Amino acid sequence: MAQTRNAKDERMFTVELRSKGDVKNVSLDEDEKIVIEGSIGSFKRAQFVEDLVMEVIGSNGELRIDLTSMDLSHSVRPERPKNDRRSDR
Repeated sequence: MAQTRNAKDERMFTVELRSKGDVKNVSLDEDEKIVIEGSIGSFKRAQFVEDLVMEVIGSNGELRIDLTSMDLSHSVRPERPKNDRRSDR
């Protein structure tokens, strides 16, 4: 990922597909909303590249996001035991 963050909390991403046929939809709405859909194929592996970028690799391509393992460890909550789950309502 050659781009750098413009702001402290900004995260960059890239999607690289092997074929145009793997792109299902790209839409640019008038309100500046952008949707990119496609298929990276069957899951092969996920890894951190130099602990700076999370990379999800599929048979048809890769998804890379500027996200470290430390970022994930701060955001993932441990799962409560099934008998201790309560409604959040």
